Order: sequence, then structure tokens, then C-alpha cells
Amino acid sequence: MGDHEIPAINRRIKEIRLALQLSQAKFSSMISLSNSCLSRVESAQKVVNDRLVKLVCSAFSVNETYLRYGEGEMFTEIPDEKFMNLVHNFKSLPPKYQEFLFKMFDMFLKMRDE
Repeated sequence: MGDHEIPAINRRIKEIRLALQLSQAKFSSMISLSNSCLSRVESAQKVVNDRLVKLVCSAFSVNETYLRYGEGEMFTEIPDEKFMNLVHNFKSLPPKYQEFLFKMFDMFLKMRDE
């Protein structure tokens, strides 16, 4: 299947990944998707659903209108590398550690607001 036969939304997901200079493995892990699933999306063997659109947009500050229709800027803001690394590292933790960090962050916010 040539690039011209791949649906535009699938192509744009690959363009976003390349713009972020991320491998398929790193990009997919940052949105809790399997590498093989991302590969199937990029090669148009898998249809892009709303859940994937929301994941990509929220994880990488992607403009949803751009992702869905190719209109406007690719990003709503320039992705911050430190934040991207934080998200990646957080998602690689076991759930019990993620929950612990959520609790610590909640405590921090309460202290800050007092």
C-alpha cells in the first residue's frame, strides 16, 4: 500500500511522531499503546478511533482539528521535553507507584494552597 492510499489521519499520526522525533516504540509507550498497534495505525491496517485521537492530542499537545482534518497548526503548544520525559517515566511505573505519586502530588497541591 503506497502512502497515497493511507488515510490522511493515519498519515498525520506518523507526521506528528516524526515531528516529535520519537520512535514508534517511545511514542506508543507514551500513550499506553502497543508498538504493533501504532505500526498498524501508521500503515493504515488499523482505523484511528476517537480514543486514539484523544490520547495523541492530550499526551502531545496536538491540535485535534489538525489531527482529524489537517487544518491549523499541528501543536496547540510546543511540547516540553522535560514534561514528555516525566509522562513517559510515569507511565512506565507499576500502577501502585503511579497511585503513590498521585497521592503525593495531591498533598503537595493542598500544602501549596494553604
